[in-house]
Amino acid sequence: MTRTEAAMLDADSPEPLWRQAADLIRHQIATGKLAAGGRIPAERDLLARLSISRVTLRRALQSLVEAGVLTASHGRGWYVSADAPKEFPNTLESFSETAARLGLTPSSDVLRAAAAPATLDEAEDLGVAPGARLFHLDRIRRLDGVPVAVDTSFFAAQLAPELDGVDFRTASLFRLLLEAGIDLARAETTIEAQEADAVLAGHLEIEPGKPVLVLRQLIVDAAGRPLLSSTIRYAGDRYRLRTGFSRPRSAPARGAKPEG
Repeated sequence: MTRTEAAMLDADSPEPLWRQAADLIRHQIATGKLAAGGRIPAERDLLARLSISRVTLRRALQSLVEAGVLTASHGRGWYVSADAPKEFPNTLESFSETAARLGLTPSSDVLRAAAAPATLDEAEDLGVAPGARLFHLDRIRRLDGVPVAVDTSFFAAQLAPELDGVDFRTASLFRLLLEAGIDLARAETTIEAQEADAVLAGHLEIEPGKPVLVLRQLIVDAAGRPLLSSTIRYAGDRYRLRTGFSRPRSAPARGAKPEG
């Protein structure tokens, strides 16, 4: 953890310092700067780098222990859990790009890679005529061999007509579309929790009924035209989305006097 990264802590933020410190440590783990099973810097080093009190630091570390991210070893320090959940970004990047950022090896089990006529719902999603030719790609996504998610996607086949023979066990769909000149500008996204049915549980190697996070994305170009529809079902204990919220500053009421 560098001093530049530690400077991300903002004493004026409405978010408490202990939570900011915990998020910073999570980010270090997610990006591979703190390795699974490894010891994090000593408390005295963290105190110096983060410029926070010992009470604040201890609260941050304890929150990470409760979340299963860290483990505490009495007299030895704090260690990254071997099965700490991976952190996914709130930016639009491919699974392969995320894996590279985390220092992990992506791979996929291909369940379906074929063209088919658009159903009424699919046509409505993409703004195409019912029966239009769509390419469907369904995959179990893995990181270092561990199944993380099941991804079902479809898009107009004319966007990338040369897909015959592509090995989607390792190939990146995003990269193929970008190389074809497709403008993947942004994604309209919803996330909800569900229970895994027997088929999904088998793919993810979890028990039926276990929680999964369902991320639905409609990726559009800069003009807002829909290009790619994707539903990704993540094992609930192997996924964390990092995002942030801000509150707009309201203008002072007319006639109000500043304090001080």
